[in-house]
Amino acid sequence: MSLGILFKGPEGIVLAVDSRVTLMAKIGTTNNILPAYYDNATKLLKINGQNFVAAVTYGAGAIGQQQPRTAHSFVPEFEAELIANDVGRLPVEQFAVALSDFFLKQWKALMPSNYSGADMVFLIGGYDEGEPYGRMFEVQIPSNPQPVERNPAPGFGLIWGGQREYIDRLIRGHDDALLEVAQKSLGLNDKDKAKLGLELQQAQQLPIPFQFLPLQDCVDLAMFLVRATMDIQTFLVGVRGVGGDIDVATITRTDGFVPIQQKTITGEE
Repeated sequence: MSLGILFKGPEGIVLAVDSRVTLMAKIGTTNNILPAYYDNATKLLKINGQNFVAAVTYGAGAIGQQQPRTAHSFVPEFEAELIANDVGRLPVEQFAVALSDFFLKQWKALMPSNYSGADMVFLIGGYDEGEPYGRMFEVQIPSNPQPVERNPAPGFGLIWGGQREYIDRLIRGHDDALLEVAQKSLGLNDKDKAKLGLELQQAQQLPIPFQFLPLQDCVDLAMFLVRATMDIQTFLVGVRGVGGDIDVATITRTDGFVPIQQKTITGEE
């Protein structure tokens, strides 16, 4: 599952993501499934030579069923492919296309054609050369590999995905489960359900002026939302898909990619 956040503010872009990967393992010859958690995955993806763009990933935690690999484990191959093609600084949209093409190729090679689980989703953010404000794109592998721009200029805002229900409740005032309950209980059709969701969001969404927030506030808000999700899950019965360290970075038009908080390899203390 995981939780990935991309925040486009007026002073820069913030990327924040947790470090947990959940693998579902079948127990022996039974039909029982047990989640296995790994809390040191890197899901903030920075590509050498591309200093003004980066990505976070969530959803499917690995590609390959017999020998699963995380998205980060494929980064050296993606970098080698870009070097072989002798590319320079890529515009954000072209980077998103290249990233999508690469991971779709890996997916098709290593995943079954009848796969029916979650997508591996990438939120990509960065700056085009000479442009005053950043751009954000979303890519869903394998179902929607074509990059979709989020909050295009002149818009600013926050996008997130993965185990998103707690952020949905905090920011939007409701999550999708509420709409499902309302539709079933009130006999709403899909059009009325969508209308209810829009009205709830207009009435309940937190009045946060995304277009105003300084970069530090954008960082603080992104980290708070990931941490809040982690903390509430410690009390719940269910899949605790968000955990480990929180990796955070910013991208600005002048400084490019700057790591704010990233886990490091350590030994015993």
